[in-house]
Amino acid sequence: MKKIPVSLQLWSLRDLFKTDFAGTVAEVAKIGYTGVETAGYGNLDAAGAAKAIADAGLKVSGMHVSIDALRNTPNQVIGDALRFGTTNVICPWFPKELLTTAAACQAFGEELNLIGARLRAHGIQFHYHNHDFELKVVDGRRIFDWILDASAPRNLLCQADVYWVHTGGKNPGEFIREQGRRITLLHLKDEKEIGGGPVNFPEVFSAVESIGAVEWYVVEVEKYNFGPLESVRRSLEQLKAWGKA
Repeated sequence: MKKIPVSLQLWSLRDLFKTDFAGTVAEVAKIGYTGVETAGYGNLDAAGAAKAIADAGLKVSGMHVSIDALRNTPNQVIGDALRFGTTNVICPWFPKELLTTAAACQAFGEELNLIGARLRAHGIQFHYHNHDFELKVVDGRRIFDWILDASAPRNLLCQADVYWVHTGGKNPGEFIREQGRRITLLHLKDEKEIGGGPVNFPEVFSAVESIGAVEWYVVEVEKYNFGPLESVRRSLEQLKAWGKA
């Protein structure tokens, strides 16, 4: 099986890229990542960030974009995606206090469906990134099920985060098989560096490879045993040791 390319969610290096975006992505390239997933542009604008990423020889696997930007400045989001040469835009968060009823969850899913249809018209795939709270049950069903079932798969994909699935009480491998081809971008995250936490990665990789839909592995390290750059380096080295990078 062809190896899935590995990108880094730049939120992993948030304290570095906000003051030196170009220098940070250059370091990411030196470590050996193939791409990056953006979460803002730090001290640069979109044009400057796109140039810095290209100069580093990296691809943009996707863009994390706030729900406010998706609602209020969709043309800018589309323009930025085209500038970066990415076909993936991801909504990374929605306030959990607004998803406490089935009606609210379904309405949010319907809104994401409309956003996704608009992006799809420009050749862009739209994804929703989960945390643990979407695995909670509201009115007899998981929040995530309400959201995803209220949207068409062609308009809304699922960017599963294996650590948040685990902490939400679901086996990540089972979740990946459950969502099937709706997962084309997969967030690889553990409690800290990859391989040192509770996630059962062999099950994750087995599920991914049995389905064959994942286009990018996206590493994210939010907490560290080491410095941020060393933590993302060690995470990539662990994936290499497993033969996954």
